[in-house]
Amino acid sequence: MSTTHYLQQKEQWPKSGRHILAKFNEHSIFVYQAYRPTIANFASENQIFGGEFSFNRMSWIKPNFLWMMYRSGWATKEGQKRTLSIEVSRDFFEEILKEAVSSSFSANEYTTNAEWKHRLASSEVRLQWDPDHGPNGEPLERKAIQLGLRGRTLKRFGTTEVLSINDITNFVTEQRQVLAEDPSKLKTPTEEIYFPQSTKAIENIKLDSTS
Repeated sequence: MSTTHYLQQKEQWPKSGRHILAKFNEHSIFVYQAYRPTIANFASENQIFGGEFSFNRMSWIKPNFLWMMYRSGWATKEGQKRTLSIEVSRDFFEEILKEAVSSSFSANEYTTNAEWKHRLASSEVRLQWDPDHGPNGEPLERKAIQLGLRGRTLKRFGTTEVLSINDITNFVTEQRQVLAEDPSKLKTPTEEIYFPQSTKAIENIKLDSTS
């Protein structure tokens, strides 16, 4: 896993706005989830989700490593002590972005509350923009994206669309200790601004320009 010192990356990232920070390459993008050991073990060993993992509820994915660390308390919260890095194709990720519906009503996006509720009920992808967070959990002006998946989309994500699943808990534990002892040495996965190729995806999630 390619990593870079956090302080170096911090200077390169935008300070505000809606941006997708992620580790990606020409063909794929990595997202993060945190689980209890039984689910994480099955996923990493079989390279698909199954076993005690439930496909009948919504599951949230996060492309931003530090946002995942904020939510899981650096892998210390109950049920979130194992961190997985999950690789999917960029085509599938952008398909998700095109289908995403905001989890809260906005008059700028929908004519009526009823229209929003109809879209929300019919979509298998939930969209949330939340304050991004620094290594110690401090909220930032920049917004971070998380996507909730359910139904057929979740099934595809966890089985046919997954390219690789890596348990990075040891790295998380190591860097949690670094953060406690000498924050200046903290390393995080190398992340850059991800800008979708799909215009529909960009417009649908109301992404801010990188310029």
